[in-house]
Amino acid sequence: MKKKILILPLALFLLILLILSYLLFIDRSPQEIPSNLINKKIPNLEGHSLFKDEKFILSDNFENKIILVNFFATWCKPCRDEHAYIQKFSNQEKIKVIGINYKDEPKKTIKWLNDIGNPYSDILLDKKGRIAIDWGVYGIPETFVLNSNGIIKYRQAGPITKDIYNKINLLIKELK
Repeated sequence: MKKKILILPLALFLLILLILSYLLFIDRSPQEIPSNLINKKIPNLEGHSLFKDEKFILSDNFENKIILVNFFATWCKPCRDEHAYIQKFSNQEKIKVIGINYKDEPKKTIKWLNDIGNPYSDILLDKKGRIAIDWGVYGIPETFVLNSNGIIKYRQAGPITKDIYNKINLLIKELK
């Protein structure tokens, strides 16, 4: 009888150990977190512009261009790492890059952009993170690619690297 009592906790312990081992060793990537917004019209995107003293409404700014919406912050190291790629996108003719400044201080953002360059055609302030919640942002940086009709075609969770830049460029060529 005592042996049966000892086997149950041992079996339970082994089961828990097996589950934890599985979770530890599976290959998980935040870029693979699905977005419910893919192939859907953009959520309402209105906010106060960082540089212009006016309200910004994304749906009024398509101008028959592909739009990249990039969530970033000055305190975000990966945002700085991907900045050169965001700059490359902004230099392309048929692409408009909109920045969403996530939970940051406007003065720091202006200084940061003056120091490293401003690739954004406009920047919205998201002081409380409401815009990020509406867009399903898990963390920053995150970038969304929208076609000229306002349909979200791609979401990049995490920084844009050389490989991701090339992948997005291929998608953009298909969208044009």
